[in-house]
Amino acid sequence: MNVTLKEAIEILERTPQTLESFLSGLSNPWLECNEGDGTWNPTEVIEHLIEGEKTNWIPRMEMILRDGESKPFPPFDRFAHLQENAERTIEQKLQEFKTLRQQNIAKLQELVDPETHFELTGIHPAFGPVKARELLSTWVVHDLTHIAQIVRVMAERYRTDVGPWKEYLGILKK
Repeated sequence: MNVTLKEAIEILERTPQTLESFLSGLSNPWLECNEGDGTWNPTEVIEHLIEGEKTNWIPRMEMILRDGESKPFPPFDRFAHLQENAERTIEQKLQEFKTLRQQNIAKLQELVDPETHFELTGIHPAFGPVKARELLSTWVVHDLTHIAQIVRVMAERYRTDVGPWKEYLGILKK
């Protein structure tokens, strides 16, 4: 087992700063590019991360600690953010994500004792029994996945513009 609460928090607390540094102030073509129909642009990824902060990670951790396996987690709608029509700047969305994440990390630290809680289980609606440490690990890897996704989507925008150098740019290998 590699996960520790301290190390997980090291990534979780850096994700908002990383995304803010990378995306804040960029022009719309960078923020609106995607990989084709049915894929997300960087702005939509941020909206998805916000939705997860509101309805996924901490609510599920609380259910594990409170209810154990007595009732399954409510399903997480991975596409709920696409229904939102609020006109906000990327900076406003990044600030909301940062605020929610800070609150959730504080809640995580107050809720979870790795010595006694990591092996507690809850019921995922699709996977069945899942452990608190698996949920925490997934939260971290989820962040890393979406950071990589944003970078990949943005690199794709210049696929044809790099010409023959594409051969040396692993992010553009398909």
